[in-house]
Amino acid sequence: MYTANTDPDIDQWIEMLQSPEVNDRLVAVKTLQHLGDEGAIEGLILALKDESPAVQKIAVTTLWEFANPVAIPALIECLGSPHADIREEALSALKELVAADDLLKLLDALHQNDIHVQINVLILLRKIHDAQALPYVLPFFESEHASLREAAVTTLRYLNQVVRCQPALALVQDPVETVRRAAVLTLGHLTDSDVVLLLCQALTADADWQVRRNAAQSLELLADPAAIEALVAAMDDPEWQVRKFTARALQKLLEKTTDLRAMPALIKALTDEYSDVRRDAATALGNLGNADALPALQQTLNDPDVDVRIFSQRAIDKIQKLPKASHA
Repeated sequence: MYTANTDPDIDQWIEMLQSPEVNDRLVAVKTLQHLGDEGAIEGLILALKDESPAVQKIAVTTLWEFANPVAIPALIECLGSPHADIREEALSALKELVAADDLLKLLDALHQNDIHVQINVLILLRKIHDAQALPYVLPFFESEHASLREAAVTTLRYLNQVVRCQPALALVQDPVETVRRAAVLTLGHLTDSDVVLLLCQALTADADWQVRRNAAQSLELLADPAAIEALVAAMDDPEWQVRKFTARALQKLLEKTTDLRAMPALIKALTDEYSDVRRDAATALGNLGNADALPALQQTLNDPDVDVRIFSQRAIDKIQKLPKASHA
């Protein structure tokens, strides 16, 4: 429990926080930060409403350092500050201070008609992970603000035990690419019936390469054989990061199923101009476990990149240890 301090040495600085001179208030708040006495918490909470942004920010930082949960409601109010640096400092503080017991405070704050508060609260809900927040998050999927749609669909990813959420699927086709990027990453954590199809469409057809890359990452998580055709096609993507994460998705998928449709694309990728793609393609071929890939892998043992040589050798060793029955 927080108890106010009556230490005269602290009280004089708290009183100075009421000075009409901003320099006096700055000296006072900096001194209270230096003293580190929790008896100053009440005065520092009042200082969060100081007309000087500099005083406010130091007060936020000091309350963060005290780490006393009594300051949480006041820090939540700071999430709506007109000053970006104060909002950011309050958010950083609350990321460390909020706990499950603060869920209702955060949900109440979501009702404020302030985009800054709403975005920051959506971010804080990711720390608590509570599925009870879902009904409060869902309305933001249809917000007129892209930043709120993006924040909401990202938060969905962090809510425990939420594995189906049909309203989230529509955001894969959002007109704003930042929303689509967040949405396809979230779909990798869902099991709705259309998830794999939507991710395959995003991987092969979205105009934004970061959306395509994120779709490959989600397909790696899901490792669904239904994605094989799209993944094979994406190995020819013009953006190397998409090819890289597609190869990784194929690695995961080929651990579960042997599908030779992937082999030509992976063999071609062994000559990709980017070493990350060559390395991940070699590992995927090792997981495929087909001896027909050995000649191409052996050629990469002279690759200029040491990682490619190492991973190619591992793939060769893995294939050669398999029973002859697995060779084509």
